[in-house]
Amino acid sequence: MDLLKKLCSIHAPSGDESLLTKFILNYINKNKNTWKVKPRIYYGNDFQDTIVLVFGKPTTAIFAHIDSIGFTVGYNNEIIKIGGPRTKSEYILVGKDSKGVINTKLKVKRNNSILSVDYNRKIDRGTTLTFKPKFRDEKNYIQSPYIDNRLGVFVALKTAESLKNGIICFSTYEEHGGGSVGFLAQFIYSKFKVKQALISDITWITNGIKHNKGVAISMRDSGIPRKSYIDKIINVAKKSAIPFQLEVESAGGSDGNQLQHSPYPMDWCFIGAPEDNVHTPNEKVHKNDINSMIKMYKILMETL
Repeated sequence: MDLLKKLCSIHAPSGDESLLTKFILNYINKNKNTWKVKPRIYYGNDFQDTIVLVFGKPTTAIFAHIDSIGFTVGYNNEIIKIGGPRTKSEYILVGKDSKGVINTKLKVKRNNSILSVDYNRKIDRGTTLTFKPKFRDEKNYIQSPYIDNRLGVFVALKTAESLKNGIICFSTYEEHGGGSVGFLAQFIYSKFKVKQALISDITWITNGIKHNKGVAISMRDSGIPRKSYIDKIINVAKKSAIPFQLEVESAGGSDGNQLQHSPYPMDWCFIGAPEDNVHTPNEKVHKNDINSMIKMYKILMETL
């Protein structure tokens, strides 16, 4: 779990993903020669902070967003949410501005209508803050800030080790409304004619989705993927003997919603381990669900 721990510790809220992009690129370049197939790597100015890995002759792409929720410092140390973080006084936030490293406490006033930080000086406007890293590797669970979606990135990197044919897209901005998936979809469809996608992300514990019951295959959330594609995935999952759960929700979204809104004929399915304490410093996932997620992605990328 050392790789997952490191991923969870890197400061990369939506719009400020460059540190994590650099880490992922370094990891890929260090390990790609040990993978079954050495990928072609696409990144740089035309890709902003995203990365695309292309293996062999691809038919299916994995999308894993690298950004997290967080906060932007506004005026007089008041802060503004990036995405949908849960807020509670005394949560520890960290970041860095022109004057140095920041370690401070969140202050919540007037029923969440005013958010600020308790700090001994004014923090530079526009500075981004995130929950302080605290990774806990327990007997059956992993608990940490930003398991959403560093676990999705971790699963994509583990899948890359044995991937013969496929694409992995590390996307950005997902927690704050998307923004990179449209041009990534255009790139992989126009250049490689790939029309199938899997969304490597983390879902929530709900009335129908529980810990230690396997990875969740989402049949719908706020977006509705094409049923014939979902049925194909479920048939593969049933034959695999890998534990999984079927998710049907009315809310929530992901890179899949952005694919559905794109002008490209891209089928998609969200597949991810469920977590508790969502968007807090204490996100929690069962280790067996992590293992089933890794196994499911490997067999689906071999089969689809």
